[in-house]
This record gives sequence, C-alpha cells and structure tokens, in this order.
Amino acid sequence: MGGAKKPDWSSLYEQALPQGGYFRGAHAAAAGVSKQLIHKHVLSGRIAHVLRGVYRLANFPSGDQDDLIALWLWSDEVGVFSHETALGLYQLSDVLPSRVHMTVPRPWARRAAVPPVLVLHHANVPEGDRTWLGHVPVTTIGRTLRDAVDAGMDPDLIAQAVAEGTARKLLKRTDVRGIVPPTKSRRSRRGGMIS
Repeated sequence: MGGAKKPDWSSLYEQALPQGGYFRGAHAAAAGVSKQLIHKHVLSGRIAHVLRGVYRLANFPSGDQDDLIALWLWSDEVGVFSHETALGLYQLSDVLPSRVHMTVPRPWARRAAVPPVLVLHHANVPEGDRTWLGHVPVTTIGRTLRDAVDAGMDPDLIAQAVAEGTARKLLKRTDVRGIVPPTKSRRSRRGGMIS
C-alpha cells in the first residue's frame, strides 16, 4: 500500500523553530502532515490557526516579531517589510505606523483577502536592497529611505531617519545622495546633513 507519507513532526518542528513556531500549510504538507491532521490539532489546541494558510505550534513562547513572521509567511515568504515599518524596525525615526508595510514582487497575487493590518506595495526588491532583522526580511536602510521619499512620507521623519542613521554610522553618503527632501537638505543645517 503506497499511501500518504507518514507525518514527520520533527521535520515540521525544525521548519517552525527559526520562525517562532510558525509554519505554512505547505511546510506541513512537505513534512507529511495533512490538512485534516492540522485541523484535528487546531481543534485540540496543539496548533493555532493564525492567518489563512499560516499556523503556529502552541507551545512556543511569544516573541517580539510574532505578528511580522505570520504576515511574512502569509506572503508565501516573498514579501519584505518596507517603508514606515522598516524605519520602525531600524529605530531610525519617531514614525508610528498604524499598519504594517510590506513590498511584494510585481506579478505576485494572493487569492486570499489581505489582512486589514497590512499595506501591500508592489515592486521588485533585488537581493542587494534587502536584509534580515531578527526573523524577518526588511529593505536595506538606503532602499527604505528611497521608498519613504517616493511614498511622500513626512520630510521631518525622513530627515530624522537620515540624521539618526548617520549618527549611528548605518548610512554611507551613497545611501542618502539624492533622497533627502530639498526642504530638509543643506539649508536647514549647513554641514550637518549629508547631501
């Protein structure tokens, strides 16, 4: 009888471990854990259903990035946190976004409804414009600042992010050349702002 693959719980655990206990339905299927078996464990409380197609092993301790990990998995692991969310993750300004910003590739489309907390931006983010902070992918600081300017973010917050990034030696001149809004360039602090 060559039926279904035997569930490999340790393989699923290994997949979920670096993701704060989160996993996608595709990860479970690869480990031989069927949808029916996941559903059974959701009903028993051993697995939590977080978002469409995203689950969490119930015994994992909570972490700072839990919500972001779940949203990244929801994006089929193709999204990268960007714009105001990335500025917040880098702690470069006083920006307090009410929603999470994520950039997904241009042709990407998800049939499920976008979670209300998520703002999707569609653009291709090359490898050189992305990095990891903790357990989630995020746009580099230079890319984040360019995205913020392009999105019309408050120039004061952008200037604050540039000043903070420069003070913490996180930025190079090439990262900020041409992206500082004109009203916040040399005119405001002669020699204090990179232009």
